[in-house]
Amino acid sequence: MRNPIPSSSLSSFVPAKASQKPRAASPAAAATPLSEFGREMQAGLARSPRSISPKFFYDAAGSQLFDRICELPEYYPTRTELRILGECAGEIAGQIGPNAEIVEFGAGSLTKVRLLLDALETPKRYLPIDISGEHLEAAAERLKADYPELVVQPIAADYTMPLVLPAPMAGAGRRVGFFPGSTIGNFEPDEALAFLQLAARMLRGGGLLIGVDLVKDPGRLHAAYNDAQGVTGEFNLNLLRRANAELDADFDLDGFSHAAFYNAPRQRIEMHLVSRRAQSVSLNGEVFGFAEGETIHTEYSHKFTVEGLRALAVRAGFRPGAVWVDPERLFSVHWLAA
Repeated sequence: MRNPIPSSSLSSFVPAKASQKPRAASPAAAATPLSEFGREMQAGLARSPRSISPKFFYDAAGSQLFDRICELPEYYPTRTELRILGECAGEIAGQIGPNAEIVEFGAGSLTKVRLLLDALETPKRYLPIDISGEHLEAAAERLKADYPELVVQPIAADYTMPLVLPAPMAGAGRRVGFFPGSTIGNFEPDEALAFLQLAARMLRGGGLLIGVDLVKDPGRLHAAYNDAQGVTGEFNLNLLRRANAELDADFDLDGFSHAAFYNAPRQRIEMHLVSRRAQSVSLNGEVFGFAEGETIHTEYSHKFTVEGLRALAVRAGFRPGAVWVDPERLFSVHWLAA
């Protein structure tokens, strides 16, 4: 997402030379079974250009760093979405109806859903889904203590994959998805459509409440993803720290820097880890060479227009309803009937 190491304009990247081909692993080293993270990291380093899914940011340390990012003065999305949810909670609750079951995709710290739960009429059950199981369990326990009448059933899973949710509770109203934080922007366009199609099928008869970041001045976007305190850089680099800890990799964290820039023609922030020098990295017995300036792409954050998101929702099988936008038109929250 964002930090202070060089300027995050496109022109700041050093043109990368052809990277060295990975040397073949010895049979003994290659025999070590890899986790999903390990398999995807190894595949991501082997491809050109190099990349890794942003879902692997969110181990316990990464989730805590993201919570810090959300409190930064430059990072407008969280506070703007919270303002919309707080000021429009009554209208949103009217769309959802009584006795609802709320399914939150990528639930994180379960902060925003509290505004929704406070406004809803007798919500029945809350099903938060997140890939970081340890972080999710701790947040769910806190929520249970604050909402003793609510059934809270956390699900540690990758919400981008097909899921079988528990059967609706007796007497439950609509099953409604909650997808805040403009996480939809992390997907490539075809992936965003596929996720929304999956959600439309999963939530049939209910709906989806989704937060979406809007196209805006590039300077404001640059500041949000390159914060003065460098927290976003820590968040980005934590991916390499996690690889060292979990995959026995040997990334030199001082050898990589955070960079983020706005690609205006594609209406997206692109986030990378940039190799500061020519170097080699070992992972599971394979050695990957990096040229100076070569990058690992770690995240996209696509920005939308209100009309563009509504058109995408129709393609996915939703019926767009009410839209709530802040006065500066920085952020939007959409009700999509399934």
